[in-house]
Amino acid sequence: MFIDTHAHLYSSKFADDREAMVARALDAGVTKFFLPNVDHDSIDGMHALVEAYPAHCFPMMGLHPCHVFEHNEEAMEEVERLLRTGNYCAVGEIGIDLYWDKTWIAQQQEVFRQHVRWAKELRLPIAIHCRESFDEVISIVEAENDASLTGVFHCFTGTIDQARRVIALGGFCLGIGGVVTYPKGGLFETMREVGPDHCVLETDAPYLAPVPCRGKRNESSYIPHIAAKLAEASGTTVDEIARITTANAEQLFNR
Repeated sequence: MFIDTHAHLYSSKFADDREAMVARALDAGVTKFFLPNVDHDSIDGMHALVEAYPAHCFPMMGLHPCHVFEHNEEAMEEVERLLRTGNYCAVGEIGIDLYWDKTWIAQQQEVFRQHVRWAKELRLPIAIHCRESFDEVISIVEAENDASLTGVFHCFTGTIDQARRVIALGGFCLGIGGVVTYPKGGLFETMREVGPDHCVLETDAPYLAPVPCRGKRNESSYIPHIAAKLAEASGTTVDEIARITTANAEQLFNR
């Protein structure tokens, strides 16, 4: 049994075959899907998917850093209102993104801190986006860290030292996706040193499909490819990777 801890299965890229896509994933042994929110426009589609597959799909709530701009009060009021309904398994997808645009870095930092504080208050894990911003993100998490804060560094692609810094936080996992299968990605070598004990699996579907599907639309049925490469890096079996990462995900998300 596998768990996809980060997948945008409500994306319009699945509009033509969403039901078949979910069926393929279930047939591949992927039994749970954790769905990160992006912005206001993604909420209805995410809720519809959870309603259609209540035993398999679990929603998060947050404002993605790429949707943080000069003024974010209205969007954040909606996020807080929804989080306080108790209907979400995590606060996410949240963080800082310095790849696409650095204009609103101060606002991204402020919004991220507020998300983290809500997560601590509500005892929810956080799903962190940190593209080109690991140092900025980890400094905030380290400053806010206490026994109530847990989460996952989604799409982790960092160094051995960065992985160890995440693990040292105590309640955090590394989200391992398709990049571990990329020959020049560097993550395979990192995981060979770090091992799988603090890892969860993810696809980030429809993005970042693993080898041998790289370049195609990603989907949750490709999780076994990621598990196989992590097993190779760790010198263990796919069954052992499934056991470790599923247990980590269930503990993290309390599902």
